[in-house]
Amino acid sequence: MNKNNNLSELLKSYGTIFAGIVIVITFSFFRPDAFFTYGNLINITRQIALLVIIALGATLVMSVDEFDLSIGALASLGGVIAAKMAVAGMSIILCFITPVFICFIIGLINGWIVTKFKVLSFITTLAMSTILAGFTFWFTGGATIFQNIPRSFTIVGSKNVLRIPILSIIMILLVLLFWFIMRHTTFGRKLYAIGGNVAASEVSGINVKKYKNLAFALCAALSALAGVLMASRLGSAHPTGGDGLFLQSYAAVFIGRTVFKEGIPNIWGTFAGAAILGILANGLTIMQVPTFMQDLLTGCIIILAVIVQKIGNGDSK
Repeated sequence: MNKNNNLSELLKSYGTIFAGIVIVITFSFFRPDAFFTYGNLINITRQIALLVIIALGATLVMSVDEFDLSIGALASLGGVIAAKMAVAGMSIILCFITPVFICFIIGLINGWIVTKFKVLSFITTLAMSTILAGFTFWFTGGATIFQNIPRSFTIVGSKNVLRIPILSIIMILLVLLFWFIMRHTTFGRKLYAIGGNVAASEVSGINVKKYKNLAFALCAALSALAGVLMASRLGSAHPTGGDGLFLQSYAAVFIGRTVFKEGIPNIWGTFAGAAILGILANGLTIMQVPTFMQDLLTGCIIILAVIVQKIGNGDSK
């Protein structure tokens, strides 16, 4: 009995981490020359940087038990606004800050509709995603923005500092910042309280509407930042450029919920989930596995993570 309980606790606490280690060992065994190298490790951090940043926003919204389905469209919008401003010759600092501020306001609107009119968040944000997609298509004429983008705009997305990509540095700094906020500040504790029990939070004096609005706003701002950084990295912006990050970001958050036994959205769990997805994609690409197989295996990893958590919780009977 004790052995079964110990195994259950082990799976519950470390099952996802163990799965990630198995993935690393497998790729290292088959392609040690290409996969298990310092250069590829740095490459993986660059590849997952945008996913981690947008997934941090999704983590904030999920911590208050809501969803934001507009994050992909917000990333696309942020990227094209930044690219358009850069082409127009505006200050590079403004090119990075303005889209983030605009999307912060859009996030506040999302939160206001959800909290003021009690509309389900996935309906509200799905509608907002459609609106933003239509606006972005009109704004760009459906074309990729790439001509006359200044080199100064691409520095953040393409350059390194001490052999470490600036994108990776930004990712780590944001992970540390939001980990501190969610773990050690009143703001973070209130978000988790709201996600745990809205009624109890209201009774205890927490302004639920205010904090939900802020969660949506920060999520939108981080989505826009991911889009701007994507445009900086690619030196171009497409009206649907952020769409590919949408499902991946929520997959990272969901996998991250299985990393720790609490089973709640958390910053380091999201980072681990994004890392697992990034390592999987990187390793399969190195092994020249077709893209459709990568999608299949990614889906299997997500399902396996759910099963492992259920086993760890003793819900498999």
